Amino acid sequence: MNTMLFRNSRRKLSQGLLFWREVGNGIPVVCLHGNWCDSSEWVSIIEFLSKDFHCFAPDLLGFGESENPNIHHTIDLQVDCLFEFLQALRLEKVYLVGHSLGGWIAAACSLKYPEKVEGLILLSPEGVEIERFQKHWRKMQHLIESPSFIFKVLQIFRPLAKVFGWERKIDQDLQQRRILLENPTATQLLYQRKLPEIKAELLQDKLDLIQVPVLVLQGGKDSPNAVNRSQIYARHTPQAKLKIIPHAGKDLLQKCAGDIGEEIGDFIKNKVSYR
Repeated sequence: MNTMLFRNSRRKLSQGLLFWREVGNGIPVVCLHGNWCDSSEWVSIIEFLSKDFHCFAPDLLGFGESENPNIHHTIDLQVDCLFEFLQALRLEKVYLVGHSLGGWIAAACSLKYPEKVEGLILLSPEGVEIERFQKHWRKMQHLIESPSFIFKVLQIFRPLAKVFGWERKIDQDLQQRRILLENPTATQLLYQRKLPEIKAELLQDKLDLIQVPVLVLQGGKDSPNAVNRSQIYARHTPQAKLKIIPHAGKDLLQKCAGDIGEEIGDFIKNKVSYR
């Protein structure tokens, strides 16, 4: 039975204060959270992994308990903060585990700082262009920038919308707007920057340069767009393997923590054994 205690720490980096959770000993594994989350989404998984590995789960800059400086957030800035974090903790080489936005940052880090990365485990990663990418970006911008009174009116007329079959669409838009407004850093990174800037940081044309083993984990019941992104990562990355977890959807980390923990552990152990 694992009785290791979590250690919560903070460190001042050049761009701001970074918070992280830490548990275990051994090979270092750094877990990066997704768009609308913080490091707490990794608690069950790093607790499972801590019997074999030294696990770190930071709140990315601008998320959770980490500082949110008044700066222009970019993927490259997050990558540089991650590198500075690894340097500050004197972690020479690590396995990076990234979910969604964290997967994009992890993959980008392996390209910019390959000397720091031993392997990648990417869970439903963001960061590649798919069909209707621009249309989706415009829709999210519209949800963010539309005056709040419009959504108040929609709520008032929601019963009428049910008659015309618009209720589900309105509910989805209201929920998505709430998520966007509650997560300003993720929203800025994904949707509030100019489209050419976002596209310049996408990785589909750079994946063939990743030189470490990669495991892509994807829920089979997730959205077609999420599955498509994972397939692009697996198809264009030289040493990548795609593993579909059939019964999982968007709740991959919450509902399948045990499966995810086992997949991560097996991937690292198998790679170490073949050195």
